[in-house]
Amino acid sequence: MFEILPYAMLISGAITKWAWFIQELPSLCIPLYYLIIGIIDLPLINAFILILFCLHYINRTLIYPFLIKQGTGTPAHIFLLCLLFCTVNGYMQGKWHSCNNVYLVYFINTIKFSIIGTSTFIIGMIINITSDSILRNLRKDGKSNYKIPYGGLFEYISGANFFGECIEWIGYALLARTPPAFAFAFSTLCNLAPRAYHHHRWYHEKFDNYPKDRKAFIPFVI
Repeated sequence: MFEILPYAMLISGAITKWAWFIQELPSLCIPLYYLIIGIIDLPLINAFILILFCLHYINRTLIYPFLIKQGTGTPAHIFLLCLLFCTVNGYMQGKWHSCNNVYLVYFINTIKFSIIGTSTFIIGMIINITSDSILRNLRKDGKSNYKIPYGGLFEYISGANFFGECIEWIGYALLARTPPAFAFAFSTLCNLAPRAYHHHRWYHEKFDNYPKDRKAFIPFVI
């Protein structure tokens, strides 16, 4: 995941924004398609799960890519892998939650998990969007040099944006309680937790004045 590729083909410049848009697009379009064609017959909870999923990817596909500043570029093979993952995952989430009853019987535990899951998802999304905004503002002068992020959960962890996204999908899994939802939450955690640690270590190597008490991924823990 973190191999150094000095001669990798990079997608850079303004094309980076469109590459991000394209790679994330299947995760929005496929579930949205299943939501639209099944909206009349879908149980309310199934429709709500798909709406939350699409809400995240409206931001990730239509808003986030066009706000990011000039970066170092993205390796082409990473773009293709992300496109493949988003296509498969978008299909899994859309197909399953449009064709299977999530909750066959409504119990008090169902209501409890729905409230906890939805609240966790929203909190994670707020953390994620806020953290992305903080990172973007570090480059608002148009320069690509790196700076130490401050504010929000960055006061406590180096990977605040990664933490927020993991919290989002954990909440999504608690709400849906389906195999695709749990698989997505688990894969997100396995992907982003190591990246948070990698970034944390890089910050310490790059900046002598990096806050010593700031953790990598979970506030006050690791």
